[in-house]
Amino acid sequence: MASPMLEYAFFEGRIVPFAEAKISIGTHAVQYGTGAFAGVRGYLDADGETINIFRLPEHCGRLLNSAKLLRAELPFTRESLAETIVSLLKANAPTSDVYIRPFIYKSSIQLTPRLQGLNDELAIYMLTLGDYLDTGGVKAIVSSWIRVPDHAIPSRGKLSGSYINSALAKDEAEEKGADEAILLDQHGHVAEGSACNLFLVRDGTLITAPITGDILEGITRRTVFQFAQDAGIPTVERTIDRSELYIADEAFFCGTGVQIAQIASIDGRPVGDGRPGPVGLQLQQMLFDTVRGRSTTYAHHLTKVRVEKPVGAPAG
Repeated sequence: MASPMLEYAFFEGRIVPFAEAKISIGTHAVQYGTGAFAGVRGYLDADGETINIFRLPEHCGRLLNSAKLLRAELPFTRESLAETIVSLLKANAPTSDVYIRPFIYKSSIQLTPRLQGLNDELAIYMLTLGDYLDTGGVKAIVSSWIRVPDHAIPSRGKLSGSYINSALAKDEAEEKGADEAILLDQHGHVAEGSACNLFLVRDGTLITAPITGDILEGITRRTVFQFAQDAGIPTVERTIDRSELYIADEAFFCGTGVQIAQIASIDGRPVGDGRPGPVGLQLQQMLFDTVRGRSTTYAHHLTKVRVEKPVGAPAG
């Protein structure tokens, strides 16, 4: 089976072959999880010749905010980081959907769990990626693991070390025959999925946990709010009780990886009639029409990159 990894990566200030982008096992980020990452999707446009990177400036901005949480100092602005990602995309010249993973990390070899006084680096790699979850309907369970509270590890940053919380919940879900986990917060309220935000629909109203509810400030989540407002769908951010999961008319996960994935059941109970509902389907269609270039309504959210296979190695 061919590797999904694309040929080139950005590493230590240069575009290099992916196989050459290596760090030491003693690297601080490996030992203590002192890194932060972003996940960005590029979709093959309906024209078959363009990759549409979805909300690239916002992803770059959130990654740089995560860097602030790590006290990381890097010579990048939102604009220059976006330009670097576009350059790498052109070097790789993908012919299908691509997932882009920028990663900021403490690169020093140092044995103290700290943030200051360490070197910081940026690496970026890319891989081909289809659906992370079945967008037509997934099985979910409520995890026994709670979402890490923001006063323990900042929830609004995509900090690599904190994702052990997600891994524990994801493993539990899969071991119980489900596809995804739903985590509650420390107060027993619904937070989000293992690596995605969560929405419910009750009586035609779209409901999700507030950004102060120990969740990631999702970019796809923000998009769902915009789509819903423009489509005249009422939305509310508020605390959600666990029991509401079992009486919701619809539920779906959203995020860069999962896109908009309908939830068919939670803890063995069907959501609604167990099939995708009209609100989730409408929002899902709006997303896919946008990223594929079939609709121009939200074209301002796309960084459109024409890709042609370069001759020879890219310039460093």
